[in-house]
Amino acid sequence: MLDGDVVVIGGGYAGVRLAKRLDTTARVTLVDRKEVFFHRIASLRAGVRPDWSHSPFIPYDRLLSNGRVAVGKAIRIDTTERQVILGTGERLPYDVLVIATGADYPEPARFTGTTTEEAVKSFVVHQQQIATADHVLVVGGGPSGVELSAEIRLARPDARVTLAHSGPELLHSTGSTKAGRKARAWLASHGVDVRLDSFMSPGNDFGTYRDARGSIIEADRSFWATGTTPNTLWLRLAGHGDWLNDSGHVRVDEALRVRGWLDLFAVGDVNDATDLKITPAALAQADLAAHNIRAYLNSAGKHRKKPRFYRPIHRTPLIVPFGPADGVTVLPVPGGETAVLGSRTTTVTKAKTLMTPYMRRQLGYTAA
Repeated sequence: MLDGDVVVIGGGYAGVRLAKRLDTTARVTLVDRKEVFFHRIASLRAGVRPDWSHSPFIPYDRLLSNGRVAVGKAIRIDTTERQVILGTGERLPYDVLVIATGADYPEPARFTGTTTEEAVKSFVVHQQQIATADHVLVVGGGPSGVELSAEIRLARPDARVTLAHSGPELLHSTGSTKAGRKARAWLASHGVDVRLDSFMSPGNDFGTYRDARGSIIEADRSFWATGTTPNTLWLRLAGHGDWLNDSGHVRVDEALRVRGWLDLFAVGDVNDATDLKITPAALAQADLAAHNIRAYLNSAGKHRKKPRFYRPIHRTPLIVPFGPADGVTVLPVPGGETAVLGSRTTTVTKAKTLMTPYMRRQLGYTAA
Protein backbone atom coordinates (compact mmCIF):
# COMPACT_ATOMS: atom_id res chain seq x y z
CA MET A 1 0.00 0.00 0.00
CA LEU A 2 1.38 3.41 -1.00
CA ASP A 3 1.55 6.15 1.64
CA GLY A 4 0.23 9.47 0.39
CA ASP A 5 0.72 11.70 -2.64
CA VAL A 6 4.17 13.17 -3.27
CA VAL A 7 4.62 15.76 -5.99
CA VAL A 8 8.20 16.48 -7.07
CA ILE A 9 8.63 19.65 -9.14
CA GLY A 10 11.76 19.36 -11.26
CA GLY A 11 13.21 16.38 -13.10
CA GLY A 12 16.93 17.06 -12.72
CA TYR A 13 19.44 14.98 -10.79
CA ALA A 14 17.90 15.56 -7.35
CA GLY A 15 14.28 15.29 -8.52
CA VAL A 16 14.83 12.06 -10.45
CA ARG A 17 16.74 10.46 -7.59
CA LEU A 18 14.08 11.41 -5.04
CA ALA A 19 11.16 10.31 -7.20
CA LYS A 20 12.77 6.93 -7.81
CA ARG A 21 13.54 6.48 -4.10
CA LEU A 22 9.89 7.08 -3.16
CA ASP A 23 8.24 5.21 -6.03
CA THR A 24 7.64 2.05 -4.01
CA THR A 25 6.30 3.78 -0.88
CA ALA A 26 4.21 6.73 -2.13
CA ARG A 27 2.10 7.86 -5.08
CA VAL A 28 4.72 9.95 -6.85
CA THR A 29 4.14 12.52 -9.58
CA LEU A 30 7.26 14.05 -11.12
CA VAL A 31 6.61 17.38 -12.84
CA ASP A 32 8.96 18.80 -15.44
CA ARG A 33 8.57 21.15 -18.38
CA LYS A 34 10.92 18.93 -20.40
CA GLU A 35 9.81 15.68 -22.00
CA VAL A 36 13.15 13.98 -21.22
CA PHE A 37 15.84 14.00 -18.56
CA PHE A 38 18.68 16.38 -19.40
CA HIS A 39 22.07 14.90 -18.46
CA ARG A 40 23.77 18.25 -18.03
CA ILE A 41 27.18 16.68 -17.35
CA ALA A 42 27.32 15.70 -21.04
CA SER A 43 26.08 19.05 -22.33
CA LEU A 44 29.41 20.85 -22.77
CA ARG A 45 30.72 18.15 -25.12
CA ALA A 46 27.33 18.05 -26.87
CA GLY A 47 27.62 21.77 -27.57
CA VAL A 48 30.93 21.19 -29.38
CA ARG A 49 30.80 17.71 -30.98
CA PRO A 50 27.99 16.66 -33.38
CA ASP A 51 28.33 12.98 -32.44
CA TRP A 52 27.27 13.88 -28.90
CA SER A 53 24.22 15.95 -29.86
CA HIS A 54 21.67 13.44 -28.55
CA SER A 55 23.68 11.99 -25.64
CA PRO A 56 22.36 14.28 -22.89
CA PHE A 57 18.72 13.26 -23.42
CA ILE A 58 17.21 10.24 -21.65
CA PRO A 59 13.44 9.58 -21.66
CA TYR A 60 11.58 9.56 -18.34
CA ASP A 61 9.26 6.73 -19.36
CA ARG A 62 11.13 3.97 -17.52
CA LEU A 63 11.94 5.91 -14.36
CA LEU A 64 8.85 5.13 -12.27
CA SER A 65 7.02 1.82 -11.92
CA ASN A 66 4.09 3.09 -9.85
CA GLY A 67 4.20 6.86 -10.23
CA ARG A 68 3.96 9.06 -13.30
CA VAL A 69 5.68 11.96 -15.01
CA ALA A 70 3.57 15.03 -15.81
CA VAL A 71 5.03 17.21 -18.55
CA GLY A 72 4.18 20.81 -17.77
CA LYS A 73 5.21 23.93 -15.90
CA ALA A 74 4.26 24.48 -12.27
CA ILE A 75 2.90 28.02 -11.95
CA ARG A 76 1.32 28.06 -8.49
CA ILE A 77 1.26 26.22 -5.17
CA ASP A 78 -1.97 26.32 -3.18
CA THR A 79 -0.79 25.50 0.32
CA THR A 80 -4.32 25.72 1.72
CA GLU A 81 -5.80 23.12 -0.63
CA ARG A 82 -2.41 21.40 -0.90
CA GLN A 83 -2.35 21.42 -4.67
CA VAL A 84 0.17 22.24 -7.40
CA ILE A 85 -1.33 24.06 -10.38
CA LEU A 86 0.28 23.49 -13.77
CA GLY A 87 0.23 25.79 -16.77
CA THR A 88 -2.07 23.29 -18.46
CA GLY A 89 -4.66 23.88 -15.74
CA GLU A 90 -4.13 20.46 -14.16
CA ARG A 91 -4.21 20.41 -10.36
CA LEU A 92 -2.05 17.89 -8.53
CA PRO A 93 -2.97 17.15 -4.90
CA TYR A 94 -0.10 16.51 -2.51
CA ASP A 95 0.56 15.31 0.99
CA VAL A 96 4.20 16.24 0.50
CA LEU A 97 5.59 18.65 -2.07
CA VAL A 98 9.25 18.74 -3.14
CA ILE A 99 10.80 21.69 -4.97
CA ALA A 100 13.70 20.43 -7.09
CA THR A 101 13.78 22.94 -9.93
CA GLY A 102 17.58 23.27 -9.87
CA ALA A 103 19.46 26.16 -11.39
CA ASP A 104 19.83 27.80 -14.76
CA TYR A 105 23.24 27.37 -16.42
CA PRO A 106 24.83 29.43 -19.20
CA GLU A 107 24.83 27.95 -22.70
CA PRO A 108 25.71 25.43 -23.95
CA ALA A 109 24.92 23.68 -20.63
CA ARG A 110 21.26 24.61 -20.97
CA PHE A 111 18.14 22.82 -22.17
CA THR A 112 16.58 25.19 -24.68
CA GLY A 113 12.85 24.82 -25.34
CA THR A 114 10.78 21.90 -24.06
CA THR A 115 11.46 19.11 -26.56
CA THR A 116 14.53 17.12 -27.49
CA GLU A 117 14.36 18.47 -31.03
CA GLU A 118 14.46 22.08 -29.82
CA ALA A 119 17.38 21.40 -27.49
CA VAL A 120 19.34 19.51 -30.17
CA LYS A 121 18.87 22.44 -32.56
CA SER A 122 20.51 24.76 -30.03
CA PHE A 123 23.46 22.37 -29.70
CA VAL A 124 23.81 22.26 -33.50
CA VAL A 125 23.94 26.06 -33.59
CA HIS A 126 26.76 26.10 -31.03
CA GLN A 127 28.62 23.38 -32.93
CA GLN A 128 28.37 25.31 -36.18
CA GLN A 129 29.47 28.56 -34.59
CA ILE A 130 32.49 26.89 -33.00
CA ALA A 131 33.33 25.07 -36.24
CA THR A 132 33.52 28.36 -38.17
CA ALA A 133 34.98 30.70 -35.53
CA ASP A 134 38.50 32.04 -35.82
CA HIS A 135 38.56 32.99 -32.14
CA VAL A 136 36.46 31.60 -29.27
CA LEU A 137 36.45 33.27 -25.85
CA VAL A 138 35.49 31.34 -22.70
CA VAL A 139 34.92 33.44 -19.58
CA GLY A 140 35.29 31.68 -16.23
CA GLY A 141 38.08 29.41 -15.02
CA GLY A 142 36.09 27.08 -12.81
CA PRO A 143 35.43 23.43 -13.70
CA SER A 144 32.92 24.23 -16.47
CA GLY A 145 35.10 26.89 -18.09
CA VAL A 146 38.18 24.67 -18.09
CA GLU A 147 36.25 21.67 -19.43
CA LEU A 148 34.59 23.70 -22.19
CA SER A 149 37.88 25.31 -23.23
CA ALA A 150 39.46 21.87 -23.56
CA GLU A 151 36.55 20.51 -25.60
CA ILE A 152 36.70 23.49 -27.97
CA ARG A 153 40.45 23.20 -28.38
CA LEU A 154 40.27 19.49 -29.25
CA ALA A 155 37.44 20.09 -31.73
CA ARG A 156 39.15 23.12 -33.28
CA PRO A 157 42.94 22.75 -33.10
CA ASP A 158 43.29 25.45 -35.76
CA ALA A 159 41.23 28.13 -33.99
CA ARG A 160 42.30 30.68 -31.40
CA VAL A 161 40.88 29.86 -27.96
CA THR A 162 41.12 32.22 -24.99
CA LEU A 163 40.11 31.41 -21.42
CA ALA A 164 39.70 34.50 -19.24
CA HIS A 165 39.34 34.04 -15.50
CA SER A 166 38.77 36.73 -12.88
CA GLY A 167 40.70 34.84 -10.18
CA PRO A 168 44.43 34.38 -9.62
CA GLU A 169 44.40 30.68 -10.57
CA LEU A 170 42.19 28.18 -12.37
CA LEU A 171 39.92 25.85 -10.39
CA HIS A 172 40.47 27.95 -7.27
CA SER A 173 37.14 26.76 -5.80
CA THR A 174 38.66 23.29 -5.39
CA GLY A 175 41.13 24.63 -2.83
CA SER A 176 43.95 22.93 -4.73
CA THR A 177 46.57 25.08 -6.40
CA LYS A 178 48.08 21.92 -7.90
CA ALA A 179 44.85 21.14 -9.76
CA GLY A 180 44.78 24.68 -11.12
CA ARG A 181 48.37 24.42 -12.26
CA LYS A 182 47.69 21.10 -14.02
CA ALA A 183 44.71 22.60 -15.82
CA ARG A 184 46.66 25.66 -16.89
CA ALA A 185 49.61 23.55 -18.05
CA TRP A 186 47.35 21.32 -20.17
CA LEU A 187 45.58 24.28 -21.74
CA ALA A 188 48.82 26.13 -22.41
CA SER A 189 50.44 23.05 -23.97
CA HIS A 190 47.46 22.86 -26.33
CA GLY A 191 47.69 26.48 -27.36
CA VAL A 192 44.88 27.95 -25.24
CA ASP A 193 45.60 31.54 -24.17
CA VAL A 194 44.86 31.57 -20.42
CA ARG A 195 44.38 35.01 -18.88
CA LEU A 196 44.17 35.19 -15.10
CA ASP A 197 42.94 38.14 -13.02
CA SER A 198 40.85 39.14 -16.04
CA PHE A 199 37.34 40.20 -15.18
CA MET A 200 35.57 40.38 -18.53
CA SER A 201 32.58 42.37 -19.72
CA PRO A 202 31.11 42.95 -23.20
CA GLY A 203 32.82 45.79 -25.07
CA ASN A 204 31.18 48.72 -26.83
CA ASP A 205 31.38 47.09 -30.25
CA PHE A 206 29.79 43.77 -31.25
CA GLY A 207 32.26 40.91 -30.84
CA THR A 208 34.56 42.81 -28.49
CA TYR A 209 35.19 42.16 -24.80
CA ARG A 210 37.00 44.30 -22.24
CA ASP A 211 38.85 43.30 -19.09
CA ALA A 212 39.20 45.35 -15.90
CA ARG A 213 42.43 46.92 -17.18
CA GLY A 214 40.71 48.14 -20.33
CA SER A 215 42.33 45.61 -22.65
CA ILE A 216 40.14 44.65 -25.61
CA ILE A 217 39.64 41.09 -26.88
CA GLU A 218 37.92 40.46 -30.20
CA ALA A 219 36.21 37.09 -30.56
CA ASP A 220 33.73 35.52 -32.96
CA ARG A 221 31.99 33.56 -30.20
CA SER A 222 31.94 33.77 -26.42
CA PHE A 223 30.75 31.39 -23.70
CA TRP A 224 30.26 32.55 -20.11
CA ALA A 225 30.88 29.89 -17.47
CA THR A 226 30.54 32.22 -14.54
CA GLY A 227 27.97 30.62 -12.28
CA THR A 228 24.33 29.63 -12.05
CA THR A 229 21.00 31.17 -11.07
CA PRO A 230 18.44 29.21 -9.01
CA ASN A 231 15.20 28.46 -10.87
CA THR A 232 12.93 30.13 -8.35
CA LEU A 233 11.51 33.14 -10.18
CA TRP A 234 8.29 31.19 -10.61
CA LEU A 235 8.00 30.91 -6.83
CA ARG A 236 8.40 34.65 -6.41
CA LEU A 237 5.81 35.30 -9.13
CA ALA A 238 3.48 32.83 -7.40
CA GLY A 239 3.64 34.84 -4.17
CA HIS A 240 6.16 32.72 -2.28
CA GLY A 241 9.06 35.16 -2.22
CA ASP A 242 9.20 34.79 1.56
CA TRP A 243 10.50 31.24 1.01
CA LEU A 244 13.63 32.60 -0.66
CA ASN A 245 16.85 34.17 0.60
CA ASP A 246 18.59 37.19 -0.93
CA SER A 247 20.25 35.08 -3.64
CA GLY A 248 16.95 33.50 -4.66
CA HIS A 249 17.57 30.08 -3.09
CA VAL A 250 14.85 28.34 -1.11
CA ARG A 251 15.55 28.58 2.61
CA VAL A 252 15.51 25.12 4.20
CA ASP A 253 15.99 23.73 7.69
CA GLU A 254 18.33 20.90 8.69
CA ALA A 255 15.82 18.30 7.49
CA LEU A 256 15.67 20.01 4.04
CA ARG A 257 12.13 21.24 4.67
CA VAL A 258 11.15 24.70 3.45
CA ARG A 259 11.51 26.81 6.60
CA GLY A 260 8.25 26.95 8.51
CA TRP A 261 6.65 23.98 6.73
CA LEU A 262 6.49 20.29 7.55
CA ASP A 263 5.10 19.10 4.20
CA LEU A 264 7.29 21.14 1.85
CA PHE A 265 10.87 20.13 0.96
CA ALA A 266 13.52 21.59 -1.36
CA VAL A 267 16.51 19.62 -2.64
CA GLY A 268 19.48 20.20 -4.92
CA ASP A 269 20.79 23.42 -6.46
CA VAL A 270 17.55 25.24 -5.69
CA ASN A 271 18.06 25.42 -1.91
CA ASP A 272 20.46 27.17 0.48
CA ALA A 273 21.65 24.01 2.29
CA THR A 274 25.17 24.24 0.85
CA ASP A 275 27.21 26.55 -1.35
CA LEU A 276 28.65 23.54 -3.15
CA LYS A 277 26.28 23.17 -6.11
CA ILE A 278 27.45 19.89 -7.63
CA THR A 279 25.72 16.65 -8.52
CA PRO A 280 26.99 14.56 -5.54
CA ALA A 281 25.52 17.11 -3.12
CA ALA A 282 22.17 17.05 -4.94
CA LEU A 283 22.04 13.24 -4.84
CA ALA A 284 22.92 13.14 -1.14
CA GLN A 285 20.14 15.62 -0.39
CA ALA A 286 17.65 13.57 -2.39
CA ASP A 287 18.47 10.45 -0.39
CA LEU A 288 18.12 12.24 2.95
CA ALA A 289 14.89 13.96 1.94
CA ALA A 290 13.44 10.61 0.80
CA HIS A 291 14.03 9.23 4.31
CA ASN A 292 12.46 12.30 5.93
CA ILE A 293 9.42 12.21 3.64
CA ARG A 294 8.83 8.55 4.52
CA ALA A 295 9.13 9.48 8.21
CA TYR A 296 6.59 12.28 7.76
CA LEU A 297 4.08 10.14 5.85
CA ASN A 298 4.35 7.33 8.40
CA SER A 299 4.43 9.59 11.47
CA ALA A 300 1.11 8.24 12.73
CA GLY A 301 2.38 4.66 12.77
CA LYS A 302 3.90 2.87 15.71
CA HIS A 303 7.29 2.64 13.97
CA ARG A 304 7.70 6.40 13.86
CA LYS A 305 11.06 7.59 12.56
CA LYS A 306 12.78 10.81 13.41
CA PRO A 307 13.98 13.04 10.56
CA ARG A 308 17.63 12.97 9.67
CA PHE A 309 19.59 16.19 9.45
CA TYR A 310 21.65 17.22 6.45
CA ARG A 311 25.31 17.99 6.99
CA PRO A 312 26.46 20.37 4.24
CA ILE A 313 29.15 18.98 1.99
CA HIS A 314 32.21 21.20 1.93
CA ARG A 315 34.69 18.78 0.39
CA THR A 316 33.93 16.16 -2.22
CA PRO A 317 35.78 14.58 -5.14
CA LEU A 318 35.75 16.85 -8.17
CA ILE A 319 36.50 15.56 -11.66
CA VAL A 320 37.38 17.98 -14.46
CA PRO A 321 37.85 16.37 -17.89
CA PHE A 322 40.16 17.84 -20.54
CA GLY A 323 38.31 16.11 -23.36
CA PRO A 324 37.61 12.35 -23.41
CA ALA A 325 41.11 11.12 -22.55
CA ASP A 326 42.62 13.49 -19.98
CA GLY A 327 41.79 15.65 -17.00
CA VAL A 328 42.31 16.14 -13.30
CA THR A 329 40.58 14.68 -10.24
CA VAL A 330 40.71 16.42 -6.87
CA LEU A 331 40.20 13.96 -4.03
CA PRO A 332 39.81 15.11 -0.39
CA VAL A 333 41.91 13.17 2.09
CA PRO A 334 41.92 13.16 5.90
CA GLY A 335 43.55 16.14 7.54
CA GLY A 336 42.05 18.73 5.24
CA GLU A 337 44.45 18.04 2.39
CA THR A 338 43.64 17.05 -1.19
CA ALA A 339 45.14 14.51 -3.54
CA VAL A 340 45.32 15.42 -7.20
CA LEU A 341 45.00 12.50 -9.61
CA GLY A 342 45.71 12.59 -13.31
CA SER A 343 44.44 11.39 -16.64
CA ARG A 344 43.97 7.66 -16.03
CA THR A 345 41.64 8.07 -13.05
CA THR A 346 39.80 10.98 -14.64
CA THR A 347 39.30 9.15 -17.95
CA VAL A 348 37.88 6.02 -16.32
CA THR A 349 35.58 7.81 -13.88
CA LYS A 350 34.19 10.58 -16.09
CA ALA A 351 36.08 11.96 -19.06
CA LYS A 352 35.45 9.18 -21.58
CA THR A 353 31.70 8.70 -21.10
CA LEU A 354 30.75 11.74 -18.96
CA MET A 355 28.77 9.31 -16.77
CA THR A 356 26.16 8.87 -19.49
CA PRO A 357 25.89 5.03 -19.09
CA TYR A 358 25.39 5.49 -15.33
CA MET A 359 22.55 7.99 -15.79
CA ARG A 360 20.90 5.85 -18.46
CA ARG A 361 20.82 2.95 -15.99
CA GLN A 362 19.32 5.24 -13.32
CA LEU A 363 16.43 5.98 -15.66
CA GLY A 364 15.85 2.35 -16.55
CA TYR A 365 17.74 2.15 -19.81
CA THR A 366 20.75 0.12 -20.86
CA ALA A 367 24.14 1.81 -20.69
CA ALA A 368 24.51 1.97 -24.47
